[in-house]
Amino acid sequence: MEKEYFMREAIRLSVENVNSGKGGPFAALVVKDGKIIASGTNLVTSSNDPTAHAEITAIRNACKVLNSFQLEGCEIYTSCEPCPMCLGAIYWARPTRVYYGNRQADAAAIGFDDSFIYDEIALPQSSRSLPQEQLLPEEALKAFVQWKNKEDKTEY
Repeated sequence: MEKEYFMREAIRLSVENVNSGKGGPFAALVVKDGKIIASGTNLVTSSNDPTAHAEITAIRNACKVLNSFQLEGCEIYTSCEPCPMCLGAIYWARPTRVYYGNRQADAAAIGFDDSFIYDEIALPQSSRSLPQEQLLPEEALKAFVQWKNKEDKTEY
């Protein structure tokens, strides 16, 4: 199938999500071998979960279908350019490509402006608006040392 077919389906789901009242105007699909294996819509308000963005929901659903924590060989079609959180999740999931409809500026124009997150990430921790403080680093390293030395771990 053509790329436009899958994007139209993501757009259709985003419009449907607005009408359903379950969340914002966002939807995403995961496609593998020319077939939709999973979809997701924004469910932030209906699930009281700030991480329930369309891309995150679609990634979770696709990983269940594939019984894998990675989306190798998959493409993601999303109705809007991914926010920083979703972009991070997409990189961790390792699809081969991402297609998007609306741009960040389009989302900002209707109240979904994530530019402040990009601005914050670029700042040193000490200058960010959300205070962050390291505690018990020596104790926290114990788990990292165990992981490093674990012979039967599943790398990702």
